[in-house]
Amino acid sequence: MYDTTLALPARGESTEAPHRRTDALRELAGRITGSLVLPSDHGWDDARRAWNLAVDQRPAAVAVPETTADVVAIVRTAIRLGMRVAAQTTGHNAGPLAHQSLRDTILVRFSAMREVRIDAERRRARVEAGAVWGDVVAPAAEAGLAALAGSSADVGVAGYVLGGGLSWLARAKGLAANHVLAFEVVTASGDVETVDAAHHADLFWALRGGGGDFAIVTAIHVRLFSITSVQAGTMLWPAEQVETVLSAWRSWVDTAPDEITSVGRILHLPPLPDLPPHLAGRSFVAIEAVSLFDADLTAALLAPLRALRPEIDTIHETPMTDLHLLHMDPPGPVPGLGDGMLLTTVDADDLAGIVEAVGVGSGTALLSFELRHLGGALSPDRAPADGGAVRAFDAEFAMYAVGIAPTPDAQAAVRASVARVMSALAPRRAAQSYINFVESARTADTLWDDGLERLRAVKREYDPTGLVRSNHPVD
Repeated sequence: MYDTTLALPARGESTEAPHRRTDALRELAGRITGSLVLPSDHGWDDARRAWNLAVDQRPAAVAVPETTADVVAIVRTAIRLGMRVAAQTTGHNAGPLAHQSLRDTILVRFSAMREVRIDAERRRARVEAGAVWGDVVAPAAEAGLAALAGSSADVGVAGYVLGGGLSWLARAKGLAANHVLAFEVVTASGDVETVDAAHHADLFWALRGGGGDFAIVTAIHVRLFSITSVQAGTMLWPAEQVETVLSAWRSWVDTAPDEITSVGRILHLPPLPDLPPHLAGRSFVAIEAVSLFDADLTAALLAPLRALRPEIDTIHETPMTDLHLLHMDPPGPVPGLGDGMLLTTVDADDLAGIVEAVGVGSGTALLSFELRHLGGALSPDRAPADGGAVRAFDAEFAMYAVGIAPTPDAQAAVRASVARVMSALAPRRAAQSYINFVESARTADTLWDDGLERLRAVKREYDPTGLVRSNHPVD
């Protein structure tokens, strides 16, 4: 369908004189059905803005394709101009990309490609690269099905899946990347390909958890599950009870069945008028839980935690369309700074360090600190052998810390608070990372464990000139 004989100049060695690049990009804007915005254009700041408003990304241009043919044209133009291309759905995890120089990069924002097709009979969905989880969950639920969606409805499906995808059903079903059936991509040579277990198997392996460093994904085919509702909710205690509650939860998860996924959190809620008066300006320790069991069995399993008499207990039957409300993530863009890592384990001394760094009286600038219980189908001995570049987590917990940072002073305070709690837990850091929770610039050898060399080999095969950029490059 497309000519595949284009020469590939080295990055930064434009085939056009520098003063002609703008003209070439203007010409591209006239050829695509979508749009392209340059720094001198009206609306530039809106076009380049990430979901995380604390991130300042400054690419050479922002393209908003409407079709795969648009993406091909963008990639071919980048090849001709010696530029790079970076794909982005929402920019939730944009920080690491913005740490790289984007002056020769076309940022491809997929907000105009959000089509979702549900195949109820085969229990699968085709999801375009600009879709967010809210676009998928609702039509899937109408068909009596559920996706392994993120905790926020406005998280982009593509970035989430390319990074692995840790859902509320992960302990029972594994990572979302393990359940990808195929990708539709535009390669670094401008080809349109369908990538699955039988076609470009190495690229299929790399895209499932290795990030977006290998090709521009335009659509993903994912497996759906026959689930319509779960038992889900949050138990909240005053933060002064943090040691008692987190210690009890830490013991409880050792015997929790795979059908229950839970999170232990410390929350410092700001005094915002949008929050209910009984929550605004207060600090809590929280246990969030999602169970695939019925109400009675779930209640029996949660009884040891409820014996601690939470001030608030919202656990109830929850349709899959409402599950995104559980984690209380902001419903729209915010200026935030956060970071995370995987932990081999957490013991009593670690909990004491967490309380000292994040608890009441610690002076922390964090809004939220959380530990997500892993294990179950996420364990290396349980995960599918052909699950992808990240098929499992050899760790017991995922940790993430975040704060709101609208000003430079607030940013400095949040960075210091994140660093403090990560330092406290550094002895427990696992060898691999979950890149969707990594918001700082890190070297590839700290992100992937034994699969890194294979990821680099796939990068060399499919993108030898480094045209495709991602927030977590493998080189």
